[in-house]
Amino acid sequence: MNVFKRWQHLPREARDTIFQLSVIGWTILPHALHLAPWCVLLAAVILLVRVRLALNGAPLPSRWTLVAVLGLAVGLTLFSERTLLGKEAGVTMLVVLMALKTLELRARRDAMVVFLLGFFLVLTNFLYSQSPLVAAAMLVSVWGLLTALALAHMPVGMPTLGAAGRVAGRAAILGMPLMLVLFMLFPRIAPLWGLPQDAGGRTGLSGSLSLGGVAELALDESVALRVRFLDRAPATEALYFRGPVLSVFDGHDWTRRRRSDAATIPTAAPELLGRPVRYEMTMEASRLPFVPLLELTPAMPADALRAQGFNLSLRPDMQWVTDRPVDARLTMTAQAWPRNRHGPRESTLDLRDDVDLPPGYNPRTMVWASELRRRADLRDGDPKRLVSAVLAHIRQNGYTYTLSPGLYGQNAIDEFWLDRKEGFCEHFASAFVVVMRALDVPARIVTGYQGADPLVVDGWHVVRQSNAHAWAEVWYAGEGWVRVDPTSAVAPERVRLGRSLRPSLGLVAGTLNNVNPELLASMRAFWERMDQRWSQWVLNYSRTRQFDLLRELGVETPRWEDLAYALVGLLSAVSLAGAGWALWDRHRQDPWQRQQRRVAERLARLGVQVGPHDPPRTRAARVRAALGTTGETLAATLERLDQDRYGQTGRHRPDSRWWRQFSTEAARAEARAR
Repeated sequence: MNVFKRWQHLPREARDTIFQLSVIGWTILPHALHLAPWCVLLAAVILLVRVRLALNGAPLPSRWTLVAVLGLAVGLTLFSERTLLGKEAGVTMLVVLMALKTLELRARRDAMVVFLLGFFLVLTNFLYSQSPLVAAAMLVSVWGLLTALALAHMPVGMPTLGAAGRVAGRAAILGMPLMLVLFMLFPRIAPLWGLPQDAGGRTGLSGSLSLGGVAELALDESVALRVRFLDRAPATEALYFRGPVLSVFDGHDWTRRRRSDAATIPTAAPELLGRPVRYEMTMEASRLPFVPLLELTPAMPADALRAQGFNLSLRPDMQWVTDRPVDARLTMTAQAWPRNRHGPRESTLDLRDDVDLPPGYNPRTMVWASELRRRADLRDGDPKRLVSAVLAHIRQNGYTYTLSPGLYGQNAIDEFWLDRKEGFCEHFASAFVVVMRALDVPARIVTGYQGADPLVVDGWHVVRQSNAHAWAEVWYAGEGWVRVDPTSAVAPERVRLGRSLRPSLGLVAGTLNNVNPELLASMRAFWERMDQRWSQWVLNYSRTRQFDLLRELGVETPRWEDLAYALVGLLSAVSLAGAGWALWDRHRQDPWQRQQRRVAERLARLGVQVGPHDPPRTRAARVRAALGTTGETLAATLERLDQDRYGQTGRHRPDSRWWRQFSTEAARAEARAR
């Protein structure tokens, strides 16, 4: 309460300055997640010093002090970013300059510079994230800056923050139609439109796999992609999103075959069986040059992706790769055939690479595989029987599916397969492929995502990083590559329900889950529904959708020129409407000036002549001089108007009650004069 009272009794300059500093601090706050700690700390210290100066009415620091702090900031930027160019260095310097500028708010021009820097600083937050949460926070910043700007244009009296905020709100509402027009018709020029999410984009996958890598992803509940099925949704166990195919094993890590080598491998066209599944997919930024599509997607509409700034190509191993890292959200529509055959149907020399194993690693597993091969029912070397035998071994020998199997040594496959028997999907896939290769069956690892959230949000299935998965492919003569998921032998619910093991929740989420599990689920579903709609309606509003809008307006074959004509036409119409409004509104006056004119006319009827710009206090003095004691009450009324207009608690607009009281006193003075 004491703080509130002190805030009410602050001088206007101090109050307005502290409000503006609060808005600047709110705008800088999201940068704390991305910029160097020294930058955020320096900005916070500067803003707090400026608040203290405003509260105490102390003088601002000298220009040389500001130059010294700026030099320090430049040096720290060079030290932390190694350059003064680029996004990180540029945003760092903008934050520092914004904070420093508040220390030289000596004139109206300085305030305008702060406002402009503030609006520009709002935009820089979208360089890191374009989520609805950031957009909402920056909307608050824009409203705060507009409110501060409105206060700067109310030089008289003590207008409240609420009054200035309402002015800012009306200005924003009036400008909203123009913003919608620009949003809908301003040309999207990929990849410049839709700012790269290079700081936040990531994925659970990569071009290599080491034991324990995928397990770490199960702790990550962030969204990897969303998919919507246009006809019918396949069963959950069929939701395999194919990512990097790993064929090269060095004893520790699995990696992809080099692209130049893969391009030389002859492969037959995939045989597509059954009905296709048509789907639309939105993929989050990954910073990696591949796209995990639903198995098996044999073709893509290249033009749609090229419009988003990416070129896709299909490797012989059925993995879709891009010409550059995916640093922005991608949307695409395609068809997949869950039932398919791909790869060579007959044995080729290149398939020998898929049975290679590095010498000297996992010797006990090699012996185990040799003993398995000597079984009477497996001596013929039939790959399908060998696969069935290995899967039966997993089911019958106490293997455990776990997120925390611990670290494995140099001969990780030996340790997992014969000793500990605890692991995540990549342990089972790696061991299975090594065993199959030891049995002279071509095999490889495929990584990607499997399954989706059980809750469908607005028709969209959410695939999370925790759905990251690794499975195997083996080659059968006459059929090609066939998917085998050894995880299903030990944890069939992982594939059947598409659910990974869940890590322990944090303190807040765990408490909510214990009190009301449905509340936690509904809160997450609500947020993801809003995020999905934001992505579809705002972030994914592309050039294609602009052209679709023009078609709905009657343009048969939209072009860039048509888009430009529509934009120029609408902006011209808005400009003419604004000019017409200004012409119609030219007679309007400031409400205080109107009241001053009415007061002067009423005083003239009493024989008191006042100038149009005389303040109420001067008019009160002239009433006393002209009417004497008869006009004392009327003069006191004018002095109260002076207090309302220019006092500590001055009003933003005239008070109608005062005018009624003034009219009453003026009528009484006229009656006495008669």
